[in-house]
Amino acid sequence: MNVDAAVAAVAAIAGLCTGVFAMLAFRWSERDQAKPTRSSLHTDAVLPPGVDTVLSVLRSSAVVLDEADAVVKASSAAYALGLVRGGKLAVEPMMQMARDTRRDGEIRQVELDLPRRGTGRGEALAVSARVAPLGSRLVLLLVEDLTEARRIEAVRRDFVANVSHELKTPVGALSLLSEAVMDASDDPEAVERFAGRMQIEATRLTSLVQELIDLSRVQNDDPLEDAEPVRVDELVAEAMDRCRQPAGAKQITMAAGGTADLHVWGNRGQLAAALGNLVENAVNYSPSRTRVGIAGRRISAPGGDLIEIAVTDQGIGISERDRDRVFERFYRVDPARSRATGGTGLGLAIVKHVAASHGGEVTVWSAEGQGSTFTLRLPEAGAVRDRERPTDLSAEGLDDEDRPYETFNDPLPAHPAPEVLP
Repeated sequence: MNVDAAVAAVAAIAGLCTGVFAMLAFRWSERDQAKPTRSSLHTDAVLPPGVDTVLSVLRSSAVVLDEADAVVKASSAAYALGLVRGGKLAVEPMMQMARDTRRDGEIRQVELDLPRRGTGRGEALAVSARVAPLGSRLVLLLVEDLTEARRIEAVRRDFVANVSHELKTPVGALSLLSEAVMDASDDPEAVERFAGRMQIEATRLTSLVQELIDLSRVQNDDPLEDAEPVRVDELVAEAMDRCRQPAGAKQITMAAGGTADLHVWGNRGQLAAALGNLVENAVNYSPSRTRVGIAGRRISAPGGDLIEIAVTDQGIGISERDRDRVFERFYRVDPARSRATGGTGLGLAIVKHVAASHGGEVTVWSAEGQGSTFTLRLPEAGAVRDRERPTDLSAEGLDDEDRPYETFNDPLPAHPAPEVLP
């Protein structure tokens, strides 16, 4: 009995101890939950009323810092720009601005160039940072991304500089030629020669001004406001008629194929100007007694069928270093040759803007000494998109996959261009 009593006593003591430990653990748990943690100290309750709502609708990247330089609130844009990392403000100049503002209460603003996250090419991110006190203990940092604005400003400056230079050349030539005509007033042959040069420069100046107007129009106008189904064969015929005289002077043969029953959706005038520029370039940069081909076809795409219009020449070609820049305004692969052909360097820029505004693109394949192929891809007109497609490729003028655009009796040499001619 004494043993049983001892066991019972031990069990009772153990149960009592377990109950005491459980009660203490519960108390400790309630106390820990009641303590303010670091994260709870930086909740929305720390911000003055209404500030959280205002910060959520700002377009600027917003960061709120407390007296210990810890981030209380940060917008998603601040994280995207890499301003906040690991709960800390990662840009030291901004951190120093916040400390100075906390000390004296003055509002500060500065523009900085920050390295882009995830790029190893040293590209700078231009930002404008403004720091202001928020209440008695907090500091508000607002950051504006100025990268795109600076890029647009640089493009504008380059454009103005290029236009000034391009206008200065023919205007200066006209001024000198007019003086030469006055000095040679008693020499009819010299007057006739100088007058001919003046006509050439005046024509070049007129072309430049007109292309500037065309470029401004395609950049500012919405082509889809006056959009309509446009027949591709009519666009091709118009482009060939536009270049028939210079092509005939150089004995260049122009041929078209595969464009029947193809329709694109867009502004007829802009599309005709874009295709005309491609054909005109092909003629201007091709040697005499060669061929220029224009071919069309329909291709399938995830967002709907596209119409491809390819312009192929046997000209001088474009080097690899120039291929990515040919669509820039005023860029010329060969400035001396452009002066001889009267080119302004704006034709392909107009083509690029027209293609983009119509939901398409323009690409180029080229090799020096072999020629070039410029391909304009545009959405097919919805009114004809659902019609039955021909199953016989030969009816559309298409051969095997390696020669998709050779639709003529005397075809052009095949260009090994997987990007443009898949």
